[in-house]
Amino acid sequence: MNKTILTARNISKQYRLGLVGTGTLGHDLNRWWHCVRGKDDPYLKIGAENDRSKKAESDYVWALRDINFDVKEGEVLGIIGKNGAGKSTLLKILSRVTMPTTGSIKTKGRIASLLEVGTGFHPELTGRENIYLNGAILGMTKSEIKAKEEEIIDFSGCAMYVDTPVKRYSSGMRVRLAFAVAAHLEPDILVVDEVLAVGDAEFQKKAIGKMKDISGTGGRTVLFVSHNMAAVKSLCTRGVVLEHGTSVFEGTADECVDYYLKSGEELTNFKNLDLQENDFRIESVGIKNQNSSFDDPILEDQPILFELKYSNKSDVDYRVTLKFKDSSGNDFMTVSNLNKDNLGLIEGNKLVLEIPNGFFNAKAFYVDMLVFNFKGGLRSRSFTLNDILSFNIVYGKREEGAWLGESKALIKPNFNWKKL
Repeated sequence: MNKTILTARNISKQYRLGLVGTGTLGHDLNRWWHCVRGKDDPYLKIGAENDRSKKAESDYVWALRDINFDVKEGEVLGIIGKNGAGKSTLLKILSRVTMPTTGSIKTKGRIASLLEVGTGFHPELTGRENIYLNGAILGMTKSEIKAKEEEIIDFSGCAMYVDTPVKRYSSGMRVRLAFAVAAHLEPDILVVDEVLAVGDAEFQKKAIGKMKDISGTGGRTVLFVSHNMAAVKSLCTRGVVLEHGTSVFEGTADECVDYYLKSGEELTNFKNLDLQENDFRIESVGIKNQNSSFDDPILEDQPILFELKYSNKSDVDYRVTLKFKDSSGNDFMTVSNLNKDNLGLIEGNKLVLEIPNGFFNAKAFYVDMLVFNFKGGLRSRSFTLNDILSFNIVYGKREEGAWLGESKALIKPNFNWKKL
């Protein structure tokens, strides 16, 4: 069994809002006076929740509040959440860049962190000199760094500029070199914030592969923050979801991504609407099995219907495009009636899309709906409805011996086969 390499207990971080960063001299003296008398810090009892959308009602805010988790050796922990949820603050505390207001962190071994573009690099030093500087900060000897030097330069892809001052590097080049240094100097814990988004697609793929090697073959631990849910699912073994500075969910990477994308809400396969443009009105949208209600489970082995109810008292032709997405938010199928004759929403009051039985696999899906209008021969977008529907496909009846195991595929269309 892998041993625990990092333990976080009751981690909280409080900041003072406004121009002053952490407090005033009067507040510091007040804290000291309470400490001398053996009393608790008086400012730990105040402070607003970390919800950036709300107006401030206090001089203090809790960027993090009572975070607890353990990380085992060789584990890849994904930390996900919306902007401002406290992810970067948590990584800075774990990396010892800043100290928590309350709580404790216990780690075993060296920690290398990649938090922001160029963090830890001296702009006047060359790339090669910064490799040795970062290695020394991690506690490595010169001979240990030299043994990895060429491997780091080769992985970064910056060989031409390695003897040029870092201040002349692009942001992408700095990220490449910083990640190469952090990954190759053999830390026991690698902390990576959302800086890989700065790199190009080729380097992101390369970096994710390296992190897999670090955790898998190397048996080292990775803490990974990203808004790329596909990367989180691919790389991480476990996850934590942060919301307003608190931990709201822990589980496997797949479970955390599903929770985050659904924001803790139930799937919605029917929705009443009241959207109107001139004399065109959308009344409701829904998805269900044929001959079933919207309240029934959607079975994989029965035909599925998408229904749009509308009214149109104008002579303007409206058309619909549906984008089907997986639980990571990736589009995998687009269906439209834009180029279909006699399918415009000029007459009638219901548009139905028929999906054959057995088409979707047993998974959760999300739907974006785009509505276009054609006026004077020109097409323009009337409505953009993201995640207007979300539904879960469940297994239907199967004959004995038909089960072949769960598939990761999203769809499994029943194409025709011929033997000639």
